[in-house]
Formats: sequence, structure tokens, C-alpha cells
Amino acid sequence: MRWAVLDSPIGELSVAVDDVGVCRVQFGRTDEVVDTAPTDPVLCAALDQLRGYFAGASTGFTVPLSVRRGTEFERAVWRRMTDIPYGQTETYGAVAAAVGDPQAARAVGVACNRNPIPVIVPCHRIVGAGGKLVGFGGGLPRKRHLLELEAAVALRQAWT
Repeated sequence: MRWAVLDSPIGELSVAVDDVGVCRVQFGRTDEVVDTAPTDPVLCAALDQLRGYFAGASTGFTVPLSVRRGTEFERAVWRRMTDIPYGQTETYGAVAAAVGDPQAARAVGVACNRNPIPVIVPCHRIVGAGGKLVGFGGGLPRKRHLLELEAAVALRQAWT
């Protein structure tokens, strides 16, 4: 894996790519060797797209992803996350139903916590019943920031 660190409004993000695509995003600085001047085209694209996302200039990601772990259920939840439109949310229960197990809301929460590519695979868009802000591996202040960023951009786009 090749790593780089991005300074963002929610703190440092460590981003890793392998030979297939982006395979990890983690909050904070990684202990791995970091490329301070990355030349890998996928890593550079991921960093650029994340910068655009945080600047409110981009509402989606097109970098290839490399997901080599996770149970079948977790992978289904991660795929579902990418279908939740920018600026919108779904509840854990709705995601559980969408992946075929309406009783698995807690398991959806576990899958969210195990998401290897947060922000790009938007686990922050999954909320508790009634829209309650619960659970996020990066902490609730980061989740709130991401949801507020997306809501503001979506609103701005709707009115322009």
C-alpha cells in the first residue's frame, strides 16, 4: 500500500491505495510510511477528489476502490452506502431492509464501523431512527461536519 496524508476540515486523513484502487481512509495520521509527494495517479486523484469534496466543489467520487475484506453482509452494506445520494441520509433500519435483512440494524452499525474507506464510502450518511445522530468511527463531531457540509452544498445547488 502507498499512503498519503491529507489535511482536511475534520483533521488529518490517511489515504492508502493498492494496485487496484483506494483501499483505506483512516482518521488521523497513519503509522505507515507516508508519501509526502505522491506520484501514484490513483492516490493523487483520491486526494484531489477529497479536497474538492471538502471545498464543496464535488459531490461524488470516481476513484477506483479496492475492498478486499469484509463479510458478504458488510460488503452489501458498503455498496448500499454508495447509493445514498449526496446530502441525504438513511437510517440503519432502512439500510438493513435494503440489503435484505430488516432485523439487522445493529449489524449495519457494525458494518459502518468496519468501513475501510470512510468519507469516500459515505457511512456518515447513515443515521439512527428519526434522524438521530448516532455512531461514527471518526466521532460524532466529524459526522456532523460531513452531514452539514453536504446539506449546505446540496441546498446551494438547489437554489442556483
